[in-house]
Parts: sequence; C-alpha cells; structure tokens
Amino acid sequence: MDVVLINLIKVLIVALNFYQYIILVNVALSWLVAFNVINTSNQFVRIIMDFTYRMTEPLYSRIRNILPNLGGIDLSPIIVLLGVYFVQGMLRDVLFRM
Repeated sequence: MDVVLINLIKVLIVALNFYQYIILVNVALSWLVAFNVINTSNQFVRIIMDFTYRMTEPLYSRIRNILPNLGGIDLSPIIVLLGVYFVQGMLRDVLFRM
C-alpha cells in the first residue's frame, strides 16, 4: 500500500509542477499581448493562450471573487502559485515521513 501511495504523491507533485509552468506561461503571454509584443491573430499564440486560459481561469475566477478589486492589478496568479507551493510542501513532507 505504501508503494502505491508514494507513487501517487510523486505523480501529484509532478502534476503541480506542470501546473506552475502553465501559470507562468499564461502570465507571460498576457504581458506580451498587453505590450503588443505578440499578436493574438497568430493561430499558434491563440491556441496556447486558449489552453492556458482554460486551465487557469477556474481557479483565478474563484480567487478574484474573494480578493478586493485592485484596479488593473490581478493578484490571482500569485495566490494560486503560493497555494501550489504550499500543497507541494505538504506532499513532500508526507513523502519524506514515509
């Protein structure tokens, strides 16, 4: 049973690492679009932005409902990243105690 649980925790840690990269790509693309470095009429850019939007927006929208309105500043990616780091730390602690 421990072998299954250990491998499950390792898979969850890798999945959370992948989600961190998705968040970082989403933030970088949104900045590049905002500063007109890349154009959303490019199909490849549009596909990547759509994928990252669909993967991150459900969490972002829940956090935006809780946070106060700060104008044009969106802190939801930072809050999600902090949450991912926290969960990864907990999973690593459980993994090391086994």
